[in-house]
Amino acid sequence: MTSQEPSPVGFFKAMHRSFAATLEAGRGRAELIDVLTAQAFDLFEHNVEIQGEGLPDLACHKGCPSCCNLRITATAPEIFLLARYIKRIHETPAGAQLDLPGRIAEAHKVTRGLGDQDRLGLRRLCPLILRGVCIIHPVRPLACRGHASFDKRACAAVAAGRDAEVPISAPHAMVRSLVQNAMQAALRHAGYAWTSYELNEALTLALTSESCLATWMAGGDAMGPARLPDVDWGAMARTFDDVLAS
Repeated sequence: MTSQEPSPVGFFKAMHRSFAATLEAGRGRAELIDVLTAQAFDLFEHNVEIQGEGLPDLACHKGCPSCCNLRITATAPEIFLLARYIKRIHETPAGAQLDLPGRIAEAHKVTRGLGDQDRLGLRRLCPLILRGVCIIHPVRPLACRGHASFDKRACAAVAAGRDAEVPISAPHAMVRSLVQNAMQAALRHAGYAWTSYELNEALTLALTSESCLATWMAGGDAMGPARLPDVDWGAMARTFDDVLAS
């Protein structure tokens, strides 16, 4: 769905209504995670294509891990989608050798509690990058989709610890924020845990707890320890309410 209202506020409201309808129709259903995340990713891809028309080609591609040492955040539906995808890989003979759950748990031990700058300073790649390729690329979170650059050399320089100005795609960042926030606002109003989580810790929790998804579906927050501590969630909730009431 694409909003027919031209303003960001109108777009946000239209997406919120769409996500709210999905949540209402899918309450208690096993396929809710698939439907909700597919909706979010489709909204992002379709609208970023429109907003990015006329801009230079992106330097990003599937085999470029230059920005994959940043702190990655994701919503609960994205985490559960990723956890299931990782479990399916792990259940294959080749996937068992990769041991993605083990790689994620080890990365969490190293990165736990670190903010954006400290994570960047580590220059440690995301545990889901293998031989320079993102192994979960088809289901990567909105945070990854929305971080897009026009200059591969600048990205590589920053990844190597050198000072460089990376030309980031503003349409990607804007559409990612609008889509994610609209979904979060709808989750909140529907009674689900709606905040964002640090990827390594949240995935570790989702992969090791059999009840994590059931708790979330029932309105609880089993991934609470991984919630981002540097965000004023109360202020964000009030902003959502103000925008929707405007």
